Amino acid sequence: QVQLVESGGGWVQPGGSLRLSCAASGLTFSTLAMKWFRQAPGKEREVVATITSDGDTTTYRDSVKGRFTISRDNAKNAVYLQMNSLKPEDTAVYSCNTRRGRDYWGQGTQVTVSS
Repeated sequence: QVQLVESGGGWVQPGGSLRLSCAASGLTFSTLAMKWFRQAPGKEREVVATITSDGDTTTYRDSVKGRFTISRDNAKNAVYLQMNSLKPEDTAVYSCNTRRGRDYWGQGTQVTVSS
């Protein structure tokens, strides 16, 4: 079965960095686009970044452009989100996602940015 497992979340002070990882199994990872979403308390889930199957094309929501970088390693069946210059408003549960006939989600990893 398809599994997406996120890791790398935690607490960080404003201005700090975290690197999230999402390990995929049960699917042909190299053929699938991947996305990172986040959901803050009381807010709707929003897409943060996307990457094509070959990694050549990426997109970001405006609020994270220049601070976050999505990447992937198809040999390791993994997608990453490097987050720099973190702000309190980046606090959320971050989840990776892919779609193959239906959406697949990981369990999410909590990112907390506060002083």
